[in-house]
Amino acid sequence: MTNTVLLDNVSHHDLKVRTGHSANFGDAVNMAMVFPTEFPFVQREYPILFRRETNGDFQAVVLLGFDKGENLFLDASGWNARYVPAVQERGPFLIGLHGAKDGVDEPEPMIHVDLDHPRVNRHEGESVFLRHGGHSPYLKRINRILQLIFHGAELARPMFAAFEEAGLIEAMEAKVSLDERTQYTLPDFFTINTDRLAALDGAMLEKLNRDGYLQLAIMVANSLGNIEWLIELKNRKRAAANA
Repeated sequence: MTNTVLLDNVSHHDLKVRTGHSANFGDAVNMAMVFPTEFPFVQREYPILFRRETNGDFQAVVLLGFDKGENLFLDASGWNARYVPAVQERGPFLIGLHGAKDGVDEPEPMIHVDLDHPRVNRHEGESVFLRHGGHSPYLKRINRILQLIFHGAELARPMFAAFEEAGLIEAMEAKVSLDERTQYTLPDFFTINTDRLAALDGAMLEKLNRDGYLQLAIMVANSLGNIEWLIELKNRKRAAANA
């Protein structure tokens, strides 16, 4: 359960947020949702995969570990990567829509905060508001992260529709070998079929490129090379445990 309310500088004038990353803050996860607006950043660090939701829609995720609750980028010092997925970096904040009544006007996206989130308190951490009520540098950064999520969520459905129209999405069941005796199977994932991508005719390539989806498809395909880095991190973790 959450205690999510609209953020305002009167009720929450002294609100503070503990930053950093740890299991206590919900970062011990082996995958995280990501959005097309993040692909340029996440494709350098993590494998981007697709999963089909219960409603049939596709959702992009990044793989962070092979076991449940295993984030191979997380240790006692924090999250060790150049980029942290926005859904993990946003902390207790999220976007909610306000202002539309009976179909009149467009709803306005506004920042909400979960007051029961373990990061939230009144004593330590980054201040959300300045002394006289303005947005703190921390809140300005959170707003940029939330905008990345908000616009990415709007882009995801048409992107996947374009991928499906082009026949680029294929089921993927990768087998990952850590050594001769230890293997993992990654079921129920999807990815970009690079053979089909290479074989697209000029009209479809032009359409994907014009709409901005061709580069995103290439990023997804290229990101799979990061599985090798995950294997390296996993083997380092196993070696340290056995030392």
